[in-house]
Amino acid sequence: MLLHLLDGTYEIFRAYYGRPPRSTPDGKPISAVHGLIDTTLGLLSASNVTHLGAAFDTVVRSFRNDMFDGYKTGEGLEPKILEQFAVAERAMEAIGVKVWRMIEFEADDALAAAAVHWVDDVDQVVVCSPDKDLAQVVRQDRIVALDRRKQVVMDEEGVWEKFGVAPASIPDYLGLVGDTADGIPGISGWGAKSTAAVLAEYGTIDQIPDDENVWTVKIRGAARLGENLRASRGEAALYRELAVLRLDVPLEYTLDELEWKGAHREPFLALCDELGFDSLKTRPQLWQD
Repeated sequence: MLLHLLDGTYEIFRAYYGRPPRSTPDGKPISAVHGLIDTTLGLLSASNVTHLGAAFDTVVRSFRNDMFDGYKTGEGLEPKILEQFAVAERAMEAIGVKVWRMIEFEADDALAAAAVHWVDDVDQVVVCSPDKDLAQVVRQDRIVALDRRKQVVMDEEGVWEKFGVAPASIPDYLGLVGDTADGIPGISGWGAKSTAAVLAEYGTIDQIPDDENVWTVKIRGAARLGENLRASRGEAALYRELAVLRLDVPLEYTLDELEWKGAHREPFLALCDELGFDSLKTRPQLWQD
């Protein structure tokens, strides 16, 4: 049995920017929700997709904003996207998918927590997201990350191939390199190649010697890297902490409750009428009531 975990926030953005504009009968933008439901029903049509949970950033701000003022917020996001989140969550529940609405934590925290919590109860956990930070919970071929847009599956070997470090070192990698999507600036001079080479040797930022002259791996520009790290140890530790996904997120459903039993007929059809989704009315291949 496989457990699929869907990054609802990413899917909303993917649909919004990848689909033609679409409006409800009363003129509200709705292309992101239409794309999300369309692709999710497509995912559920696969015979091996039996258990599915989806997480959304119901509120863009999280506890990480209290840790670092520069962390991502909703500032600059198009209102046409933000106003579709609540409808998207409601639409996912109408098709019978259990939804985690994140307020204090982030969607990625919920996905990571769910993956680790149930990994021993299923044959494989498939985390449907291309987000870099989720690579930290990949475990051999038991927890894998699926980029649905590219149709690429990344197991632990794939993490090494893509980032040059072990999954456990991903927070340290992002702490040094930075992550523009999350507002993590990283440490000056530390690029992907140099960071991968050093962390492949030392594993964590804390284990990197202060004196670059004793590093057992030879890196071009090591003097500058060492100087910048010495001057920014505190910042590097904070940035790493921002990238660590929380595994203590409360998960309100059981694994059995994540089994997809079909769409809820009346709520889903009513939603389709409300949003003008006539073409989706016949898409569910299973109805539970």
